[in-house]
Amino acid sequence: MKIINEFREFAMRGNVIDLAVGIVIGTAFGSITNSLVKDVIMPPIGVILGKVDFSKLSWTMIEATDNAAAVTLNYGLFIQSVVNFVIVAWAMFMIIKVMNTLKRKQEAGAADAPPPPKQEVLLEEIRDLLKNK
Repeated sequence: MKIINEFREFAMRGNVIDLAVGIVIGTAFGSITNSLVKDVIMPPIGVILGKVDFSKLSWTMIEATDNAAAVTLNYGLFIQSVVNFVIVAWAMFMIIKVMNTLKRKQEAGAADAPPPPKQEVLLEEIRDLLKNK
């Protein structure tokens, strides 16, 4: 029973739940960016480059035979993956940049707090003098 209680305690900690939510959202974000790259960005690039479908770009190293499939190097899929990575990395960079900007503004607002009134400072000094006697 002790191990079950330890597992429950581990699974219910805030960090684990936050991580699980992050993974689920990250997976959904990944499928959105995959679709963006595959269905929106790459077709116009293919048209500009002469009606090229990047997903079908490959180099055949060994031709297919009756007994075996062809051995190909699918560099078009690699190009799509690189573009996908760049888009995801850029999006994450922009999100972190916005978060850091908001955090700096919040810290600057807290640092600019007005000084305490003169009466309060004087009362603190009197308190400190009385403590030392």
